[in-house]
Amino acid sequence: MPVTASAKKRLRQGEKRRLRNRVYRSRARTYVKRTNRLISEGQWDEAAQAAQLAATELDRAAQKGIVHKRNAARRKSRLFKRLHRAKPQSSG
Repeated sequence: MPVTASAKKRLRQGEKRRLRNRVYRSRARTYVKRTNRLISEGQWDEAAQAAQLAATELDRAAQKGIVHKRNAARRKSRLFKRLHRAKPQSSG
């Protein structure tokens, strides 16, 4: 447990920030999971829309410093790669 007043304050601040950041991290994870579920179910149009929302949430989390910008970029890259690989190509 913290002893000094400044350490106690840092503990309070850290807890507030953790709770605030959890919202954005959770939202991004939810959209990524939703996209993966739609990909596995073969719902390509819905999956593409969910992927866009997931990318937006990952960018928002990166902008706020909750995840690193390169971490967000890597997750988006993997998500869209998974979407495009799973999607059947129209032969025309």
